Amino acid sequence: MRSIKLGSSTLEVPVVAVGCMRINSLDKTEAERFVQTALEEGASFFDHADIYGGGTCEEIFADAIHMNADIREKIILQSKCGIRKGMFDFSKEHILESVDGILKRLKTEYLDVLLLHRPDALVEPEEVAEAFDILENSGKVRHFGVSNQKPMQIELLKKYVRQPLVANQLQLSITNANMISNGINVNMENDSAVDRDGSVLDYCRLHDITIQPWSPFQYGFFEGVFLGNDKFPELNQTIDEIAGKYEVSNTTIATAWLLRHPAQMQPVIGTMNLDRLKDCCKASEIHLTREEWYSIYRAAGNILP
Repeated sequence: MRSIKLGSSTLEVPVVAVGCMRINSLDKTEAERFVQTALEEGASFFDHADIYGGGTCEEIFADAIHMNADIREKIILQSKCGIRKGMFDFSKEHILESVDGILKRLKTEYLDVLLLHRPDALVEPEEVAEAFDILENSGKVRHFGVSNQKPMQIELLKKYVRQPLVANQLQLSITNANMISNGINVNMENDSAVDRDGSVLDYCRLHDITIQPWSPFQYGFFEGVFLGNDKFPELNQTIDEIAGKYEVSNTTIATAWLLRHPAQMQPVIGTMNLDRLKDCCKASEIHLTREEWYSIYRAAGNILP
């Protein structure tokens, strides 16, 4: 598995992150097989959140990987906090309590990366800074980042937070590519020109923040996958043709499309299917041509001015 630096840190991470949001859909044997397959493929970066399965996903993962000190040093653990029932909460108290719960469920003494999950309208960045300092000084968290945040929200945090924000987890796929499209359709009077995220793609590149695309195969907001979907005939035909050329699956090509972007993104894949997991990991070896990348982009209905 090819690796990249996570943001401005020295942490080397696999280019594909394994999302564990659905690991609670597996039984014990299946979960063990899943994490073992990921490790065999070199996908040693596991993404969690305290709300996934109400915390059970972290517990299931820790049991499935048979967490111990030796195993812990061979993997990279990321989790997220800040979402509560009916609200978002970036208070110092909630962040600290959340991390303690995460560590207990994952059976580890530290997280490699902690992300603040969704923007909290009532955020007091001074409290976030205090929480981050406590977590770093205690050794409970080594690196910090955000999720679903736009540039000015990150800038507000950076005014108070000492630690570099190394990652921003954002929804991005071939069919949900506005952060790319608005940069192509500059000064155009069409929907693709609408900047919905404050040029977050360019911002993250300028500030050495790794974008972690979530739902890389979804269209809409969890409306379904576009691969093999009759709603996207031209896109699937194009992907299938390119997949045939490289003798890989359509899943591999859809993942490779994200990895081809020079922003050095780290897609978070959410599949629990072993074959698709392997297919995603194969994308590390594929480097699409510029012509192939743009043909897939256009086939999804994205326009060039």
